[in-house]
Amino acid sequence: MTEIETGGPRRRGRERQAAGPRSRLPEQKPFRQPQMQYAPTKVVSDDQLEAIHTASLRILSDYGIDFLLPEARELLAKNGAKVTDNRVRFDPEMVMETIKTCPSEFKLHARNPAHTLNIGGNWMAFGSVASPPNFMELDGTRHAGNRQNFQDLLKLSQIFNIIHFVAGYPVEPVDLHASIRHIECAFDTLTMTDKALHCYSLGRQRNQDVLEMTRIARQVSQEQLDKEPSVFTIINSSSPLRLDTPMLQGIMEFSARNQIVILTPFTLAGAMAPITLAGALSQQNAEALAGMVFTQLVRPGSPVAYGGFTSNVDMQSGAPAFGTPEYMRTAMAGGQLARRYNVPYRSSNVCAANALDAQAAYESVFSLWGAIQGGVNVLMHGAGWMEGGLHASLEKFVLDADLLAMVATYLEPIVVDEATLAHDAIGEVGPAGHFFGVQHTQDRFRDAFYKPLISDWRNYESWEEAGKPTADQKAKELAQIFLEEYQRPEMDAATYEELDAFRKRRVAEGGVATDF
Repeated sequence: MTEIETGGPRRRGRERQAAGPRSRLPEQKPFRQPQMQYAPTKVVSDDQLEAIHTASLRILSDYGIDFLLPEARELLAKNGAKVTDNRVRFDPEMVMETIKTCPSEFKLHARNPAHTLNIGGNWMAFGSVASPPNFMELDGTRHAGNRQNFQDLLKLSQIFNIIHFVAGYPVEPVDLHASIRHIECAFDTLTMTDKALHCYSLGRQRNQDVLEMTRIARQVSQEQLDKEPSVFTIINSSSPLRLDTPMLQGIMEFSARNQIVILTPFTLAGAMAPITLAGALSQQNAEALAGMVFTQLVRPGSPVAYGGFTSNVDMQSGAPAFGTPEYMRTAMAGGQLARRYNVPYRSSNVCAANALDAQAAYESVFSLWGAIQGGVNVLMHGAGWMEGGLHASLEKFVLDADLLAMVATYLEPIVVDEATLAHDAIGEVGPAGHFFGVQHTQDRFRDAFYKPLISDWRNYESWEEAGKPTADQKAKELAQIFLEEYQRPEMDAATYEELDAFRKRRVAEGGVATDF
C-alpha cells in the first residue's frame, strides 16, 4: 500500500510534499460534531428500567464483583465495600451515593484545538475502528496487521472530517513488539493525526507513557493536563463479574489524572451473560456501576462514561453476532441506563460480515441506528470494523464514513423560516410545473442534499456505460484516492523533536515488561 511514515513534522503524504489542490477528493462537510435532535428511543418502560437497575444493585450486593488488584480492594474496603478474598460486594446506598460525583459532560482535548470534543449531553462523537488483529488489503488479501496497515488507517482517520477521534489501534500492528507497541503507536497517532486519541489500559507504565506523549504533543504542563482530559481509555470487565489487574490499574492511573474512563462490559447473551436480554442488561449494568464507583473513589468528579456492548451469540458456533435486532435493542437500553445515572454513553458501529457485502451494510446500519437512537455520545468502531472485530478494512472504512456522514445529515435540524417555506417559489412554478429552473432552487441546489460517496443515483443505462461500478469497487477506488491525497497535519518542529526524543528514549529502555 504505502510505505511506513517516518518523516518529520512537516512531511506530507507519500508523494505530496506541499499542499496543493485536492481535485480528486470528494467534497466533505467541515469537521463538526453532530447533536441529537430527537428524543432517544425508550426501548423499555420506566418501570422496566427501574427493574433492571434494582436487579443490578442486587447482583452487586448478593454476588459482588471480583477485583483482582489488591490496592483496588483496599480502597474499596476503606470506603465501605465488603471485601472477601477477591470478591467485593456493594451496598446499594454506597453505589448510588458514590456515583453522584460523576460529571454529566466534559471535553476531550485534542492537540489541534479545533478537534477538541464535547462529551455528553446531546453531543455525538464518531471514532475509527479499533483493535482488530487482522487487516484486509485492497486486493482482498487478509493477514495479520502491521505498522504500515496501522498508518494507512490513521491516514483515513485524519482525512475524513466525519471521524472525530482515533478510537485505539485501527488495526493491531503485530510487527511492533508488545513492549514498545504503545510508544510507537502513540507517536504515529500524535504525529499523523491531530485528533483526540485513546490509550489501552494494559499496565500502569503504558498509561503513563501515553499520557506523557500526549502532554508533549499538546505542549501543556502536568497541571494543565490534569485539568483538561486529553486521552480516554476503555475499561472492559472480564464478564461475568470480574475486573482484572491491568484494567484496574488503568482506572487508577487515568482517574487519578482526571482522564476519561469508559466502563464497557463485553456481555454476550448466552455466553458471558444470561441468554435473556433483561438478564444480560442487568449484569452489564452491575459491572458498569462497579467500575464507575471505583473511578469516583480514586478521584471524585473524574470523567467517566457508561459503555454498552451487549449482543448475542450464534448458539451453534458460539461466534458473536453484531448488528442484530438484539444488539439494537440493548444499545438503546444501554442509553436509557446511562441517562438514568446522568453520565455520557458509549456504543459501537459493528458487524459480523466477512466481506464488504449487503450483510456488512445492513448490520452496520442496524448497529448505527441502535446507537444513535440510544443517544450515543461516544461511538466506537465507527468506521472500518469487519468480521466481528477480527479484521479492519479500508473499503469498509470508506463505506462507514459515508454512513456516518448520512447520519450526521439526518441529525441536522430542519430549518423553517420564510425563505425555506418557499412560498414565492411555489407561486412562481404554479400547477403542473417543475422547480429545477427557478431561482430558489438555483441558489441552493449545490448544498441542498447529502452528496453520497458510495450510492450511485444514475439510471441503469448511464451506470452501464460507466462500467457498472459496484459499491465495493467504488469504496476500493475511493480508499486509494484518500490514501494518496492524505497530508500529515503540521506540528511545531520543537514539539516533534521533544516527542521523538521521548519515543527513542523509552524504546531504548525496552518499553514495558510483557509478562503480566
